Amino acid sequence: MSHAHAPASEAATDQHAPSKLKRGITGPLLFVFILGDVLGAGVYALTGELSGEVGGAMWLPLLVALLLALLTAGSYAELVTKYPRAGGASVFALRAFKSPIVSFLVGFCMLAAGVVSAAGLALAFAGYFESLVPVAAMIVAPVFLVLVAALNARGIRESLASNVVMTIIELSGLLLIIVAVALMVSGGGGDLARVGEFPADTNPAVATLAAAIIAYYSFVGFETSANVAEEIQNPTKVYPRALIGSLLVAGVVYVLVGLASAIALPSDELSGSTSPLLDVFAATGLPVPGWIFSLIALIAVANGALLTMIMASRLTYGMAEQRLLPSVLGRVLPRRRTPWVAIVVTTAIAIGLTFIGDLGTLAETVVLLLLFVFLSTNIAVLVLRRDRVEHEHFRVWSWVPVLGIGSCILLLTQQEPHVWLFGGIALIVGLIAYVASGGLRRRGARAEPVEAPETEPR
Repeated sequence: MSHAHAPASEAATDQHAPSKLKRGITGPLLFVFILGDVLGAGVYALTGELSGEVGGAMWLPLLVALLLALLTAGSYAELVTKYPRAGGASVFALRAFKSPIVSFLVGFCMLAAGVVSAAGLALAFAGYFESLVPVAAMIVAPVFLVLVAALNARGIRESLASNVVMTIIELSGLLLIIVAVALMVSGGGGDLARVGEFPADTNPAVATLAAAIIAYYSFVGFETSANVAEEIQNPTKVYPRALIGSLLVAGVVYVLVGLASAIALPSDELSGSTSPLLDVFAATGLPVPGWIFSLIALIAVANGALLTMIMASRLTYGMAEQRLLPSVLGRVLPRRRTPWVAIVVTTAIAIGLTFIGDLGTLAETVVLLLLFVFLSTNIAVLVLRRDRVEHEHFRVWSWVPVLGIGSCILLLTQQEPHVWLFGGIALIVGLIAYVASGGLRRRGARAEPVEAPETEPR
């Protein structure tokens, strides 16, 4: 991987691109932003599912999933530094395919994934909260989303500062598992031989692929960082390092957690558990109260919801700036310079979804939609190679997006028929929304981003 160079006088263009949004995200903040979003709450329930597929060899599919995620991450690194604008994948699609409707559908897939995920996380938060304080989920979930929106509207630096604290807490829970099992082994406990054991009558290669698809879900989240590109200081240098570095750190933590879990407990106990990491920790005998893990999980869920809603609101703002959504969604607070209308609208939709209650199948559909987004982004990298920009940007090796396309197709073939049905329904809803927004009457809208006047020196 390398940087594509431009004349020295133009090399800094991307970091000084005009924007209504404030560039308040530094390299360390971005690293923690992505790490917190990737780690998320899913890993606390993921271990049991993986164990059911591959027994004690959970580290292997996690490693495969990391490699698959890095392929698409490489494409994001090139496009974000080449076009550092809010809107992410929809901006890339518009530039590459010159079709407002394709760009809209790519952005809509991201929006659907983000808002539904936030609703699901709000319900999960309410469930954990109810186990500590007896308050109905239908009350907690909406209030929780309103508080997340308030923090989101206050400012990107304030939001990411909160993310730093919450990411440290959720990461500490995973590290505690690793340390506890290490102490268990040093004391003569656990079984190291289990880390290479697959279930009986199982083809290791087939089982690893099936488990890698599950494990891949745990790395989803890195794509949200593309939607805050307009708020990153010096994105050309900062973004690739933060993106790749955070994925590698998350991957190492996941692999170590997988190894630790297999050593601590046999696969039949792990696969049948609804709280596998709690059971792993209990098996180590470390004298720490179990409720601490409930609290850590609560914080992990809250962090995931905050980062997801930051993404959804910035994507909505970016699509409004591209004239793919009503322009009112592009309004920002004068002092805070945060997209307040987009925040209000995405929060209202997420709150509405919390009243549905069961988002299981819808959550699977979200993953399907994200794979379409990733497929579009990997193709866009190759199409846009002929588009020259007047600033230095990151350039990924050409074989990376090619393999990224293959990985997306591979994962798409593993989706269940009912998930495809719901995905099709979601796309139809997107088309209806596009027509309602007047998109079909703006086929001639220019593909270049709408530039806003500079309002604050950097």
